[in-house]
Amino acid sequence: MSMINRLLLVVCLVFWALAADAAQAILVFGDSLSAAYGIPKESGWVALLDQRLRQQWPGYRVINASISGETTSGGRYRIERELAEVRPAIVILELGANDGLRGLPLEAARANLDAIIAACRKHDARVLLIGMRLPPNYGAAYAAGFQDIYRQAAKRYETPLLPFLLEGFADRPELFQADGLHPTAAAQPPIMEMVWKRLQPMLVKSR
Repeated sequence: MSMINRLLLVVCLVFWALAADAAQAILVFGDSLSAAYGIPKESGWVALLDQRLRQQWPGYRVINASISGETTSGGRYRIERELAEVRPAIVILELGANDGLRGLPLEAARANLDAIIAACRKHDARVLLIGMRLPPNYGAAYAAGFQDIYRQAAKRYETPLLPFLLEGFADRPELFQADGLHPTAAAQPPIMEMVWKRLQPMLVKSR
């Protein structure tokens, strides 16, 4: 490689590094529903969202910090580290399903979500809150209270809310894996579109 070509390569690498550093980060902070559990990572809604952003909003990059099995308690424990490392402009917060399935007291889940959102605000990151709903076999009162946690948090912190990540197909078993809990790859595009609908206005404001 000639000296000129080497110089051009160095310049390009520096440019790409600066461009990547300048891009605003969107942190997806969730559980298995965002971690593409049971399907190829590239098929998950977070990867599809990243593709959409690269095409339409190249000033943003997606960092997926979702962990299968994560709870609001676990998220509360690690949110500060993720915020300090990623320094996101926006956090897509998708937690609580595992709390509900385990019957965690509602007040505990509420306190954990509040703490996570408060930490995001402290780091100047705005939040898109994603809610979940529970099957009716967990009892009507608990299920209603669980759903209300997200509405209350969104109202209290004046943050956008997607009330239910699985809206429109939760009653379609063919769109779920054998466990009946995790969506298949075919369900990921509509999930991404629902998230995109709430996220896009935030991108305009973040630019």
